[in-house]
Amino acid sequence: MGGPHTIQRLLLGMKQYDASDLHIKAGLPPTFRVGGLLRAVDGPPLSGDDCDHFLDPIIPVRLRPRFEESGDLDFATFNEIGDRFRVNLFRAGGHMNAAIRRVKGEIPTYKSLHLPPVYDRLVTETNEGLILVVGVTGSGKSSTLAAMIEHINHIRAEHVITIEDPVEYQFKPKLSIISQREIGIDVPDYKAALRYLVRQDPDVVFIGEMRDHDTVLAAIQAAETGHLVFGSMHTADTMQSMSRILEFFPQDEHGFIRSALANTLKAVCAQRLLPAMEGFESSAVPATEVLLSSPIMKEKIRDGQEEDLPAIINQSTEEGMRSFTQSLTELVEKEWVRKAVAMDYAPNRNALESSLKGVEVRTQTLVNRIRG
Repeated sequence: MGGPHTIQRLLLGMKQYDASDLHIKAGLPPTFRVGGLLRAVDGPPLSGDDCDHFLDPIIPVRLRPRFEESGDLDFATFNEIGDRFRVNLFRAGGHMNAAIRRVKGEIPTYKSLHLPPVYDRLVTETNEGLILVVGVTGSGKSSTLAAMIEHINHIRAEHVITIEDPVEYQFKPKLSIISQREIGIDVPDYKAALRYLVRQDPDVVFIGEMRDHDTVLAAIQAAETGHLVFGSMHTADTMQSMSRILEFFPQDEHGFIRSALANTLKAVCAQRLLPAMEGFESSAVPATEVLLSSPIMKEKIRDGQEEDLPAIINQSTEEGMRSFTQSLTELVEKEWVRKAVAMDYAPNRNALESSLKGVEVRTQTLVNRIRG
């Protein structure tokens, strides 16, 4: 990008370069994240004074005092072509820094996100209980959850309430009524939003982030009373999700929480974004791990044997249950990601190597049969 950089030009540039994120930091040029990799734009580094005022055109005036007081601020903004952006401001080194996530104006589908068929079936067939979408920052959780909510919007006439910080995708009612509540604008915090949730007659609830005791407990209670609840967590995989939930509660309540989860948890969908093969239609594709409700899963959670969950996923014959190793094998087999990239993201490199060799053997056997 030539010429002087402005925040508006950089936001437009994110679409041009298919960048997922933009970083503004004193001492460095503005930096895009493309295909999972950081790439600085051409130009001089931004000074501390530059950074302190660079985002002034997009910061809501009413929210500026909050940043000055706390040194952190989340908000959403949009540009003239319909793209929305999730903006996180944070003070570092005495100056304003920013991490900006691009949220495309069009709500994604499972197909556009390259998610496996189990996501479609899971949402179509589930009317109550708790569905978690988990992953580290930047793993595509928000896009996946938006696809799930939009799926319900197309197939069921229900009342959907979302609690988000900030609102990212804006849903337009189709069959469903969708009430989107933004923290800091519509309601002061998650606790206040959740306090009277069931009085608002929801069928489906989306909690943008299950981050503490109150949000987790509210999600479980809503699921126990017959609602379908979607939530996200910043954990790497299914087993970590169980551990994180328990961390929010004192030891003497773990038995109750395990029992409640065993009864209400319908699925944990974990994902990681991998750089896609050059020339692929997207710059990144998800590797997924899916734990589905089953009698053995319920038993392990109720008995506090969460460490057995990965083995259940690996050994399950239930349609849709899948491990990261199985998912990575598929991505390499389809030539969506390079083998070296898959190895870098593999939770167990030896297991992935063994799985890929199995694919090679089956492929060669098929070739031999065709030739014979």
